[in-house]
Amino acid sequence: MDKKEKIRLTKLAPNCGCAAKVGPGTLTGILGKLPKFEDEQLLVGTETSDDAAVYKISNDLALIQTLDFFTPVADDPYTFGQVAAANALSDVYAMGGEPKIALNIVAFPNHMDTEILGEILKGGADKVMEAGAVLAGGHTIQDDTPKYGLSVTGFVHPDKLWKNFGACAGDALILTKPLGAGIINTAIKAELASEEETEGVLKSMTCLNKYARDIMRNYRVHACTDVTGFGLGGHALEMAQGSNKTLVLDTKKLPVLRGAREHACMGLIPAGAYRNREHVERAGITSTAEVCMEDIVFDPQTSGGLLLAVHPEDADAALRELSKLELPCAVIGEVTERRDSIIILK
Repeated sequence: MDKKEKIRLTKLAPNCGCAAKVGPGTLTGILGKLPKFEDEQLLVGTETSDDAAVYKISNDLALIQTLDFFTPVADDPYTFGQVAAANALSDVYAMGGEPKIALNIVAFPNHMDTEILGEILKGGADKVMEAGAVLAGGHTIQDDTPKYGLSVTGFVHPDKLWKNFGACAGDALILTKPLGAGIINTAIKAELASEEETEGVLKSMTCLNKYARDIMRNYRVHACTDVTGFGLGGHALEMAQGSNKTLVLDTKKLPVLRGAREHACMGLIPAGAYRNREHVERAGITSTAEVCMEDIVFDPQTSGGLLLAVHPEDADAALRELSKLELPCAVIGEVTERRDSIIILK
């Protein structure tokens, strides 16, 4: 057995993938104390907690800039690299854009076999290539806990930019990937996940949101975000607050990864889910859903799907096309005018 096989990367970090993110409540408090930057060409900044920054270059071109990295979410180095890259590239797709240039961000222990690092970087490079972008360098540091991700630059037409706000009352809410990645990854780390459950979460996390973005470009999308570390509940909250609307989520319609519900009922919930729940509850939530389905709503996702607010007349046709991508997807709710509760689970 070689050195790569002896090391379980997920055992090297207390939190895996996007579950390692700083909680949304803590982050909001920190960012609120920073100086405000103003530039009339800055189309999207920090104000709405969107997925990436967007800067207008000309009437026909805007630049998208994002950065994302995290601790191992898979034991296999190559797979970890794929997931981390797909997660970083997703921010550009969530803005309706096209990634063009990527830079590696790496932290790696100096005592670990460098072949493992090579496999991580190869996984990331292959996903960047699949996206049609160019990997052009990066930065590395020594650290006891491995970390990997990308800084990504992309482009979009200013008039075709998707933001995480702008949802309209009556819009259908579409989710393009199943939920439960954080729960399944917790089960994997505890050696309680089946082979099928492991394969399912890895298939979902390594899938680029490029393909869902390509389909949804043809429909009337009023708002979009990708579902990552703050969970469906946290990212839905950002959309609702930015749009000054209420989002109603039907938990019976949520696409869920194999085994996620069962593990949630067993209490295999990542710590980030509790931080996400607390943050949304402070903003205002009403729920009649089962507790285990609430846990799935707040579960931190790694390389999750797109959450889109879509014109109701486009929802059925869009879903038919999305279903061809072979990942569970669904219309999971609707947007309403602002109510007392900003998020409603049923």
